[in-house]
Amino acid sequence: MKRVFRLLAWVMMASGMTGCTSISYYAQSLEGHAQIMAARENVGKLIHDPSTPEALRNRLTSASTIRRFATDELALPENHSYRSYVDIGRDAVTWAVFAAPQFSLTPRTWCFPVFGCVPYRGYFAQKSAKESAVELHGQGLDVYVTGVTAYSTLGWSSDPLLSTMLRQDDTYLASLIFHELAHQRLYVDDDSAFNEAFAVAVETTGVRKWLRTAGDRAGLRRYEADRRRSADFLGLVSRTRAELAQVYESSRTPEQMAAAKAATIDKLRMRYRQMRDKRWAGYRGYDAWFNAPINNAKLAATSVYGEQVPAFLRLFDLCSGDYPRFYASVRRIADLRQASRAEALKAANTCHS
Repeated sequence: MKRVFRLLAWVMMASGMTGCTSISYYAQSLEGHAQIMAARENVGKLIHDPSTPEALRNRLTSASTIRRFATDELALPENHSYRSYVDIGRDAVTWAVFAAPQFSLTPRTWCFPVFGCVPYRGYFAQKSAKESAVELHGQGLDVYVTGVTAYSTLGWSSDPLLSTMLRQDDTYLASLIFHELAHQRLYVDDDSAFNEAFAVAVETTGVRKWLRTAGDRAGLRRYEADRRRSADFLGLVSRTRAELAQVYESSRTPEQMAAAKAATIDKLRMRYRQMRDKRWAGYRGYDAWFNAPINNAKLAATSVYGEQVPAFLRLFDLCSGDYPRFYASVRRIADLRQASRAEALKAANTCHS
């Protein structure tokens, strides 16, 4: 699954935090980001440079077209983001570490000036991420570490295209660009579920519009099939989370709770295999996720991206697919108190421009 996260390095200069751990964490974030920014190359120059490999030139040409579409058709920010390129020479640009209690689905959060609270910590070095995971696990927490394809500074700097973003097809690239620019369009402190679902909604509607505009019917069919599988997957995870919540709220002993947790996760894997082999006709794109360990932290990380997406898509339809009106309506909801935000989104029955 795609994962995109906010960059927290900038807050080092604005925070008054003390202690070796905090200083070390912010230092690695700032250094990692600075290295990437220093390696940027202008996309236009690379496209016209005869020494640029043809495969890379073609991908950058597509990225340039997608970037222009984002502004012209989706009303996303017109700025310098995704107009430069960096080959980072590795499979992930950062690694995100999630943690949750052994018997709770509420993820641990880390709070930072400017960017608010988020349910993960990001590292530019895989070794540092693993060390953090070991430390958190030693505190009795469930831990999940995942490689990240791209990250965003929310417009604080001009985010470049990364080589990790070009590993799949143009539809995937478009989804990343639309998603990240959506965060630059609207971002609410301390509400990752709201932010990510909004960005996924812009990403989803934007990719559909991009494929229709291009007349790529086959690509649109593939994309819609991917979206249906994603919805099925998130449905499985949501069902399992509900079952685990009942387990954790029960009066079981810790030993009984651990056994019930393991049985519920085994049931999740069984349901997935049944769905994969029947409903998905053997499609195995999610096998790696299910074959790896599953715990509360992993389930929490997955749920951040999906639970509120249907409500955002419904609001988009209420706005007749008009992006400026949709953004204005979302902004009205975003300005509410966090405790009221999700319910107001779910209950919305009109588009406020």
